[in-house]
Amino acid sequence: MSSGYADVDVGARGYLGFFVAAARKRVILLTRYPVNTLSMFGSIALVFLVVFYGGRVVAPAAISETIEGIIVGYLLWSMSIAAYSGLSWNVTREAQWGTLEQLFMSPFGFGRVMLAKTVVNVAESFLWGAITLGLMLLVTGRTLTIDPLTVIPLGVLAIAPAVGIGFTFGGLAIRFKRIENAFQLVQFLFIGLIAAPVDTYPLLKWLPLAQGSQLLQTAMRDGVALWALPADALGVLLITAVGYLAIGYGTFILSQRWARREGVMGHY
Repeated sequence: MSSGYADVDVGARGYLGFFVAAARKRVILLTRYPVNTLSMFGSIALVFLVVFYGGRVVAPAAISETIEGIIVGYLLWSMSIAAYSGLSWNVTREAQWGTLEQLFMSPFGFGRVMLAKTVVNVAESFLWGAITLGLMLLVTGRTLTIDPLTVIPLGVLAIAPAVGIGFTFGGLAIRFKRIENAFQLVQFLFIGLIAAPVDTYPLLKWLPLAQGSQLLQTAMRDGVALWALPADALGVLLITAVGYLAIGYGTFILSQRWARREGVMGHY
């Protein structure tokens, strides 16, 4: 009896096709619901406009002196939110739509399915980041050093801990289903992590996003290339990126096994 997957190419070519399909699905969702897409970007832009213009009224000198740092920090925050929430909400929506169990039956395996979705989410976060950065530079009239060979690798490593946190909450969403309010709280936690005074308190560099924020500030505000950054600082960034991503993915796997044992995988 055929399993239904006999003709499916589960090799590299077939997986690439699945990745393209996942990216296409995301594009369709963004274009088919334009009001939701525009409101998502509008909310990000509105918060920055409030911070910038409100700051100019309350403390114009302070805003003028720190605006480049605010731009870079806000860029990382918006990208982290897109990467983190995209993964968490993906799992929640799949559960709501009743298609979560179908992902587990995929011939590619659930882990590879989520990997493809994660890459799509990260790529989308860079898209939103580029649009947000363009808006911020236009509004403020400032310029930053944007070297793709430096910014892209640092950006990927910087938001990797956010992806790990997204995996953690994605796993919790599989087990507990309704945890949307917790999603919102993490967004505010990200602000504190990105603004962490790493120079004053070096131990803070081991927290998620903290070291990535520090190095992105150095690269974009001060124009320092990737190969000119301190090797020990890059080492910390790499360790925190891989470490938090691995912890998050491990939590995700344990949570979905927990949901299976409890028999609530397909319930919502």
